[in-house]
Amino acid sequence: MQIAVIGAGAAGYFAAFSCKRHHPDAQVTIFEKTSKVLQKVKVSGGGRCNVTHNAPNISDLTKHYPRGANQLKKCFGHFNVKSTIEWFEGRGVKLKSEADNRMFPVSDSSQTIIDCFNKEAAQLDIEILLKSPVKRINIIEKGFELEVGGQVRQFDKVIITSGGSPKLEGFKWLSDLGHEIKPPVPSLFTFNMPGNPITKLMGLSVNDASVKIVGSKLQYTGPLLITHWGMSGPAVLKLSAWGARELYDKNYDFKVQVNWSGYSSEEELRGFLGEVRDSKKKISNYNPIEAIPGRLWSFLLDKIQADQEKRWLDLDKKSFNKLVNVLINDQYDVKGKTTFKEEFVTCGGVALEDVNFKTMESRKVPGMYFAGEVLDVDGITGGFNFQAAWSTAFVAGKLDSADLN
Repeated sequence: MQIAVIGAGAAGYFAAFSCKRHHPDAQVTIFEKTSKVLQKVKVSGGGRCNVTHNAPNISDLTKHYPRGANQLKKCFGHFNVKSTIEWFEGRGVKLKSEADNRMFPVSDSSQTIIDCFNKEAAQLDIEILLKSPVKRINIIEKGFELEVGGQVRQFDKVIITSGGSPKLEGFKWLSDLGHEIKPPVPSLFTFNMPGNPITKLMGLSVNDASVKIVGSKLQYTGPLLITHWGMSGPAVLKLSAWGARELYDKNYDFKVQVNWSGYSSEEELRGFLGEVRDSKKKISNYNPIEAIPGRLWSFLLDKIQADQEKRWLDLDKKSFNKLVNVLINDQYDVKGKTTFKEEFVTCGGVALEDVNFKTMESRKVPGMYFAGEVLDVDGITGGFNFQAAWSTAFVAGKLDSADLN
């Protein structure tokens, strides 16, 4: 059996491994249009490769996918986080879990993963052809013809692991085969706040900020990082994933509301601050909220034009109300976005309805399978996109036929 895998990324390699596991006698060829393989693996996690997320319970795992959560449950039933850990450790790559449950190789180097994959590919005799873009896929009576490098090669099965594309045209070759394509939009980005004074606090982080898109239900709580262009950190990145399409429709021009205080309600915050209002300390010197760094506290006091020489004891009702409001309902204008590092992630791609997630086979083209980011599936930051790649690729590589399920 001749199997073609299109795309030498995380999903492509893993689909090829799965093919050889389930069909040892098959000849598997990976076609890569560029001169390099595993590029996202290389840059993931700041070069450390965030392999997966320590969420062994499938119901907990699926909560981290803005698109495709229900469909992925079927794949996770075959290959989940535990399977991922066992697969890597079975090949000598030990993984570790960090405080936020992100999992990395103990080496803290993505090269460890790349070396592991290349070694596995060599051992399984998987052919990898670089600078080999697939120009066209023709459906024939018994399989497929692929036009590559001026040649036509025949295959029995094809697995598409070509990744996401920033433009709809990047999926034309798949829509030409009858697949519906959900338009791609960015799914992991930071918020730009050009000219806002808060950018002077770049490098400052708050561990438990709650960020909300004003006028919507979109909200996320977690670490927030102030940068020289605006706001980043897990709270913002995860919010950008959940709001990918809505924020695209707003042309990335919207307001965010930030709760810096750690309190879930204004009533609770007022009650807490009320306990310090009889203090003789100056408000500039006495920040009672441990979660707020000193530089941010001073910035917020300046923002509401508070008299920082005043003692808490002398704070009038109007100033107290303004302080409460800025701590729990601080607002900023967002004008634009920035892609998070080099980890480009999109939502969009092959419509989920066009794929049988029990097998990852196309419902439109029998014998064609999909895995990874080419699908309209994406997770928030933290190892979830790689886990989706491993799981969908494992199932796709089994080459089960949809009509048997």
